[in-house]
Amino acid sequence: MVWLSQTTLSVDETMETVDALKEKFPQLISPPSDDICYATQNRQLAVKQMGEEADLVIVVGSKNSSNSVRLVEVAKLAGARAAYLVDFADEIDEAWLEGVTTVGVTSGASVPEVLVEQVLEWLSTRGYEDVELVKAAEESITFSLPKELRRDLREEAAALVAGRTGADRTAPSGQ
Repeated sequence: MVWLSQTTLSVDETMETVDALKEKFPQLISPPSDDICYATQNRQLAVKQMGEEADLVIVVGSKNSSNSVRLVEVAKLAGARAAYLVDFADEIDEAWLEGVTTVGVTSGASVPEVLVEQVLEWLSTRGYEDVELVKAAEESITFSLPKELRRDLREEAAALVAGRTGADRTAPSGQ
């Protein structure tokens, strides 16, 4: 028997569950590699640090994104007085800022950076100009394309180069 988990589950909760399973099933085998999404795991670590110091944490992400929803939960568990999930800056309620000195901002794993920048700009216009980056882990993992896609891209590039070369040779002389 092998355990697997949904990639966006909290790392801590996943390990608690795995420990309970291993107690009940001592022969339980772990997967060959860490199956928790690195982006999700790193964001959760950063939110834990942020939640300890922030009065309010704003998570930019979709309400149907389990990793974004989980970030709100992690922020609250880490000690943030309040944490909210928004898709866009204009969804932030100014009432959330009452009595707040420190606001943490993060996003779900696949949120476009421009949406986070818009939230930071919104906060800046309300007196929260100083931004401190919280970095819990260095992300250096890269994933290569499957062989088939790499081959297709090489063929497309070669066709483009050949097409340009042919076009250069047959271009009209302007007469």
